[in-house]
Amino acid sequence: MKKKVAASEKASSSAEFFEALEQLAQLRGIPLEDLIARIEDGVFKAMKKQFPDTDEEEFSVKIDPEKREMRACIMRTIVDDEPIDFNEINIDEARTIDPNCVVGEKIAYALDPATFGRVAAQYAKQSIRHDVREFEKEKLIAEYQDKVREIVSAEVIRTEPANGIVTVRVGKNEFSLMKNDQIPGEVLKVDDIIDVYIVDIINLERRPTVKLSRVYKDFVRKLFEREVPEIYDGTVEIVSIAREAGSRTKIAVKSNDENVDAVGSCIGPKSTRINNILASLANEKIDIIPYDADPAKFVANALSPAKVNRVEVADSDEKMCTAYVPENELSLAIGNKGQNAKLAARLTGYKIDIKPGN
Repeated sequence: MKKKVAASEKASSSAEFFEALEQLAQLRGIPLEDLIARIEDGVFKAMKKQFPDTDEEEFSVKIDPEKREMRACIMRTIVDDEPIDFNEINIDEARTIDPNCVVGEKIAYALDPATFGRVAAQYAKQSIRHDVREFEKEKLIAEYQDKVREIVSAEVIRTEPANGIVTVRVGKNEFSLMKNDQIPGEVLKVDDIIDVYIVDIINLERRPTVKLSRVYKDFVRKLFEREVPEIYDGTVEIVSIAREAGSRTKIAVKSNDENVDAVGSCIGPKSTRINNILASLANEKIDIIPYDADPAKFVANALSPAKVNRVEVADSDEKMCTAYVPENELSLAIGNKGQNAKLAARLTGYKIDIKPGN
């Protein structure tokens, strides 16, 4: 009766092991065969630690998910007297395994997992955990290395008002969108579908993850590339971008085809293209600036929506200029807290002194 109970407990334990194995594979998105290979390696390392005097080629570990069996064996040499260590086995005991075995041969001796002991089992557990982490790291890098500096769609699955962190799901993976990578003033809610920019894969030495952002200026660049075919194919070129996320972006564009209007292409028929971009940016203001190779004209364009009478470019290597605007346009040219002037300066690369005048 005791043997039946023990066998039943062993079968139950085996079933639980394989159920947990399948759940882990599904949860982590790891192919079952890869996870099994790592567990076999972990058990193999535990066996080597438990039996340091045995050559590693004498060990074997096989996990069969179809039969739901795990078999760990050590090859022992059959002797006709008292074994000197665990590498040997007496002929009488060996014949309980294989009645036809003979002295001098080696026989596969099945090990009870309990034989590994608590320390060996912990070693196997740590080894398996390490290998699973390494697999997840490799899988994450393989999946996202070609998506770095691109935009992807993400679903908001959790928000944390205390620290402002938003958890999003990209494909089957969950990542954190930190507060300082969210557009200031936007309120993200669970089930929202948003565009995010993949900045990089970070924490490679520890627990790798993907850094996402919605505030980088290249996020805007990628939105324009997605919505404007002429930019994607190179007919229209983005020369520079200056951005204060959540408030205003200035983007300078030029056409490489005299028959194509760069600004009009970005706006699109009935403003459809620019409206799609604005929707992705929580309706952040966007000024589409026509680039001009003449610095004076470029600076004048960059100060839009203000009217500029003229621009004097200093004859020096310091890239400085003075923009003269109508008196009633002065505050518009400078902008709230100097924002318009600062963005124009960053867009053009010129330090701009704005004055009233003709």
